[in-house]
Amino acid sequence: MIKLYRDESHPRSWVAYVPNTGWVAFPAVENGWEHREPARGLDPLHLRAVPLHKAFAAGVPQPEPLQVA
Repeated sequence: MIKLYRDESHPRSWVAYVPNTGWVAFPAVENGWEHREPARGLDPLHLRAVPLHKAFAAGVPQPEPLQVA
């Protein structure tokens, strides 16, 4: 599952941790996910976890719904 963060030193971007991919950064604009790039040099003191739904307008993939058998 993707985890979303805000980086205080880059307020116009989102930062996400994507399993099997790693850290990415992308613009906090509509369809910004299409412009994601590897994120390097992140300072954990500046990262704040935020709910994933905050970046849906940027095109972040929504989590798969749980399958009930």
